[in-house]
Amino acid sequence: METATLTHTAALVRLGHAMSDGTRARILLALREAPAYPSDLADALGVSRQVMSNQLACLRGCGLVEPIPDGRRTWYRLADPHLTQALNDMLQLVLVVDPECCGPDCACGR
Repeated sequence: METATLTHTAALVRLGHAMSDGTRARILLALREAPAYPSDLADALGVSRQVMSNQLACLRGCGLVEPIPDGRRTWYRLADPHLTQALNDMLQLVLVVDPECCGPDCACGR
């Protein structure tokens, strides 16, 4: 069994941080379908362009999306094709979630 390295741990932490926000998770799911312009993503997800800009900056910082210049505009795609498969695999999981242990008032980690 391979021992998790610091790099592996850091990558999982970045992905977990990105997925911990509903808007960022929805952006990743949208980009797994196809690259998109921020304004189109904002419209599709029902958020302001400022919110979209902030969330894309976070996802760029996590190394999960990359900007692609296109003339005066920039579109975004997932930074690694493996991320598409990872998101697809995660969507196939069936999780049993304890409602007492999921959210801001979670007592599990105490």
